[in-house]
Amino acid sequence: MFVIIYTLQSSTEKFIESGGQRRMRKSKAETARTRERIVETASKQFRRHGISDLGLSPLMAAAGLTHGGFYRHFASKDQLVSEACHKALLSLTGGLEAHIAGKSPQQALPLLLEKYLSRTHRDQPAAGCLLAALGSELVRSDATTRDAATNGFLRLAGLIARQLKTLPPGEAQDRSLAIAAAMIGAITLSRIITDAPTSNALLRATKNYILNARK
Repeated sequence: MFVIIYTLQSSTEKFIESGGQRRMRKSKAETARTRERIVETASKQFRRHGISDLGLSPLMAAAGLTHGGFYRHFASKDQLVSEACHKALLSLTGGLEAHIAGKSPQQALPLLLEKYLSRTHRDQPAAGCLLAALGSELVRSDATTRDAATNGFLRLAGLIARQLKTLPPGEAQDRSLAIAAAMIGAITLSRIITDAPTSNALLRATKNYILNARK
């Protein structure tokens, strides 16, 4: 009798323990998904509204969450800014890489410029390049966020450099830094300019200048 009771008790404890482990794994997975949702929402909201002007309450509301839950996932707003910056810039370069996939360098650079220096990109900052949307604010961000921005810029420049196969490596690297800076600056200025024809002309002229300089 004792053996039977002990066996049943042992089996019950193992079942409870197993259920607890499953719930713990589920809880961790849900926490990770929630955190990812916050970062994804922040990357868009920061680009749309700016970093300093966007408080935590409206940010969390946009993610479908309450303000009180923020500090269960992040130690500070600065930490979220850094992670959102990293995610947004990975998305930018990933999208551009997908856009030119399978194309020769001669075909790829015009396609890359056409996509980046487009009216659609200009008119949709929340879905576009974080460097163009938040450049002036990133200057005043902490070192971790500026590192994320730096790495994103270098990935963009590296993608451009790989399309400059006809140039020596050192020259391709230098040229790619200048091209990336021109692209970011053109999008930024095109959003500032209030005259639509001038804004459109700026995007077109920047693209043509870069392509003509390559020849």
